[in-house]
Amino acid sequence: MNIFETYLDKIIDLIKKANQDNLITLPENLSGINVDIPPSKFNCDMSTNVAMVLSKPNNKSPIEVAEIITNIIKENDENIDDIKIEKPGFINLKFKKIFWNNFLKTIINQKNYGSNTLKDSKKYLVEFVSANPTGPLHVGHCRGAILGDVISNLLTFNNHKVTKEYYVNDYGNQIIHFTKSVYFRIREILFKEKFPIDNKDLYPGDYLVDIAKNIIEQNKGINFDNFDSISKDLTKLSVQESIKLIKFNLNNLGISHDNFASETDIVLNNEVDQVVDKLKKDQFVYLGKIKAPEGEDSKNWVEREQLLFKSTDFGDDKDRALQKTDKSWTYFASDVAYHNTKLKRNFDVLINILGADHAGYIKRITSVVEALSGDKNKLICKVSQLVKLIKDGQPFKMSKRKGDYITVEDLISEVGKDATRFIMLSRSNDVELDFDFTKVKEKSKDNPLYYVQYCYARISSVFRNLDKSINDKIEVSNYDFKYTDDEIKIFKKISQWPKCVDVATAKLEPHRIPVYLYELASEFHSYWNMGRADVTKRFIEKDNTIKDEKIVFLKVVSNIIKNGMNIIGVETPEKM
Repeated sequence: MNIFETYLDKIIDLIKKANQDNLITLPENLSGINVDIPPSKFNCDMSTNVAMVLSKPNNKSPIEVAEIITNIIKENDENIDDIKIEKPGFINLKFKKIFWNNFLKTIINQKNYGSNTLKDSKKYLVEFVSANPTGPLHVGHCRGAILGDVISNLLTFNNHKVTKEYYVNDYGNQIIHFTKSVYFRIREILFKEKFPIDNKDLYPGDYLVDIAKNIIEQNKGINFDNFDSISKDLTKLSVQESIKLIKFNLNNLGISHDNFASETDIVLNNEVDQVVDKLKKDQFVYLGKIKAPEGEDSKNWVEREQLLFKSTDFGDDKDRALQKTDKSWTYFASDVAYHNTKLKRNFDVLINILGADHAGYIKRITSVVEALSGDKNKLICKVSQLVKLIKDGQPFKMSKRKGDYITVEDLISEVGKDATRFIMLSRSNDVELDFDFTKVKEKSKDNPLYYVQYCYARISSVFRNLDKSINDKIEVSNYDFKYTDDEIKIFKKISQWPKCVDVATAKLEPHRIPVYLYELASEFHSYWNMGRADVTKRFIEKDNTIKDEKIVFLKVVSNIIKNGMNIIGVETPEKM
């Protein structure tokens, strides 16, 4: 039950009737009308801009239109306790207490309260992580991995069909260098040959030793005397071992993918040739020359004729090369082919989660998806900005045993999966994040994860003291409750949960979920603390019983915390 959507529909119905009665004039489009959460300084429950939208077609000021509409609402809605007009023309509504009584009655046993069941379900493909299969995941991958996973959870909670995919870049020079690195580690193990650490093309991390040992153990028949003779088989084995390591890292983060798409398979299946032929047929490619990149000395830049995609037709700053000068395909060409395979699978929406270093790649890939599909909004790209690790106010350097970076494994071992996931979502993905290890370990309001989990544990303790389970369905027949303004303050926050989910889903901004949960937990803890001085605010009576209205109150809060934490992928312990 989204009371904001309910009241939006109600207001639109009322103004349509008023239009039929010649009381007001309506514009052709009513999409600009909204019902929203009012600023906290106003003593009301919701606010609408309807008067401002109708001001121009009625040739009246927003205040004059608001006066007409407030009279209409008063006459047709028995739930309204007070209605006020605020400049420049907002209409603020305050409900009677009986409204909140009926509201709780409606949602008490809604398992997925907040889930959007009104709109059509869509098919989404969410591609995220897609790190090169050359070693374990590092902290730079972590935020994007969690972002993609929680966006997927959020869409699923809203009854959409979601496929989570990892694109394995197992083709090209980086994979050749990675395979050679594994080969030299194998030689080091078998023949005591020194690993060529001075070769900057190679991967030096100790994790390669484990990969090499696994390959040796599982493939005893292979002769490792000559790289060229075994390079193809060794590449396949090396990538397989690296993917196992990546899946292990992801599993420890609570993440699993439905598909792993291989770049090698796309190239060998001639998908690149096919998509380029399609673009040629539709006249989106041509032979041309690229000018020197901005900031590079044009005197040293050699313009060569290449096969180019007309990216500028879609707003890009320049056309993009599909072939190198030696006629081999560019990385972009493989990516075009991969996205064409996505389109062939008939998803309604494609979502890519990209790292900060790929932000400049967005325009060219969205352009080519538009060219291939004819749909401007088919592909949505979200960028995951950088994470700075901080401890005791200083940049924090953890073990670099795995290579020249800090791994996801290091991070999880330091703070755990739940803290990693929750804190990585504590700010919008498009701004840099400070991950403060000191605050993450505190048991206080300054640690948002602890504060939300403690809220759920406190509620669980009440049920446990009554020999009940927080997971039990609540059966309450008496809904004539006399809630005070202190309880209603929290109910107002509860009513905002569906709107939070709706906006987070529409904008693909999952950070709104932990922010909301922290605010709800704060409201609850404040109420709990009132019980120290006011016996009416305590949940358990002197005879170790609990009133029905308090059970309903606790159950609704716990349901939202549980659903929200499930979306984030974080545990809700019943004891802390």
